[in-house]
Amino acid sequence: MTTHKVLVLGAGYAGTAAAIQLAARTKGRDDVEVTLVNAHETFTERLRLHLTATGQQVAELNIPELLDGTGARFVRGWVTALDPGTRTVRVDDDRVLHYDTLVYALGGVADTVTVPGVEEHAHTLNSPEDAEVLAGRLARLEQGTVVVAGNGLTGVESAAEIAEQHPRLRVVLLGRREPGAAMNRKARAHLQAALGRLGVEVRTGAEVTKVLPDAVELAGGETIPADVVLWTSGTRAAPLAAAAGLAVDDRGRVITDATLRSVSHPNVHAVGDAAAISQGYGVLHGTCQSGMPTGVHAAVSILRALAGKEPKPFRFGYYHTPVSLGRHDAVVQFTHPDDSPRRICLTGRPAARYKEAVTASPWPTYLRMKKMPASGAFWPRGGRFTRGVR
Repeated sequence: MTTHKVLVLGAGYAGTAAAIQLAARTKGRDDVEVTLVNAHETFTERLRLHLTATGQQVAELNIPELLDGTGARFVRGWVTALDPGTRTVRVDDDRVLHYDTLVYALGGVADTVTVPGVEEHAHTLNSPEDAEVLAGRLARLEQGTVVVAGNGLTGVESAAEIAEQHPRLRVVLLGRREPGAAMNRKARAHLQAALGRLGVEVRTGAEVTKVLPDAVELAGGETIPADVVLWTSGTRAAPLAAAAGLAVDDRGRVITDATLRSVSHPNVHAVGDAAAISQGYGVLHGTCQSGMPTGVHAAVSILRALAGKEPKPFRFGYYHTPVSLGRHDAVVQFTHPDDSPRRICLTGRPAARYKEAVTASPWPTYLRMKKMPASGAFWPRGGRFTRGVR
C-alpha cells in the first residue's frame, strides 16, 4: 500500500484549518500522511497584530500542541522554493519535502513595492516580529506624528489602537475613501465618531506617492511630516507561486477552479489569502471568516478525490464585518452574502464583546474540529449569490 503525502504550506487561519481537517479525518489511516510547514511554532492571530503593535500581550498558541494526537507532522521552517514538476518543496534552502497533493496557504502581506520608499521607511503588520518592532518604536517616541497609510479595516483598527494606547502621539489616518465607506450610514457614523473621540485625524482623498524617512508625499505635492509610518494600503501574495509557474492573478494569488484546485496544476489546492477564488459576486477578499472555510473545503475535496469522488464547488457568503475601535468600542456591520451592508449593525461595548468573541473563536474551533471534524463544515454558502458557482 502506498502512502499519499499531503503537504500544507502555511499555518495561518486557512492552512491550519486544512491541516486539522485532513489529520482528523484520516487519523489512524496508513494511506494518507499529512505534514504542515510553517515558519514558527506559534500560531499568529493576525486579528490581534494591532494589539501587539501597541505593546499589548496576546496569548501564545502552539501549533505542534494543536496537532498532537492527530498523526499530522509539523515542520518548522521557511518555504524557499516550490517545484510542481518534481512535486517538491524546499524548506530553509537545505531540506526537501515531497508531496502528492499540496495545499498552498502562505497568505498575503502588505504591498510594500508599489509605492517608493515603503519598503525602506514604513512599518507593516505582516508578522508578530513586525508588530513588535513597531511597538518598540512607538514606546520610545515621547511625542510626534504617526501616519497610518490606508484606511481599510486594518488601518482603522491600528489607528484607533495607537491613538488609545499612546494619547501623547498625533495619529493621522490617510486613505482615498472615507473610513467605513462600505458600511451603512449608522455604522459608518459610529466608526468616524469613535476615531474623532480618540483624536485620530482622518484625511480622505489622500493618495501616498512616496514615503520618506521623516514624511509622506501625497499626490498633488503635499508633504505630511511623520515620525512613524504604518503601511496598511494594499496586499500581495508571496512570489513563490508565480516563480514556480502556477497561474496567478495580478496580486500573485493562485487562480483556482471552483473546487479550489489550481487551474494550472490540479494537484495543488490554494486557500485563504494566497488564492484568487471566484464566487458569483466576485473574487473573495482576505478575511478570517472566508479563509477557514476554504481550508476545510480543500481538505474535504482532497479526501473526496482520494476516495474516487468528484470534489464539490466551494461556495461562501459573507455575514459580518467587525471592526475594533480601541479596547472598549467597536462596530459590527452585518452583511449580505456579497459583502454589501445590511440595515442591521452593532455598536459600542456590545460590538466590542462581539468582536472579541470573533477574534478568539478560531483556536477553540480548531480544537473542536480535532475531535469532531464535521463541525467545521458549517458556514454560510451564500444562497442565490453563489448558486451559479461551477
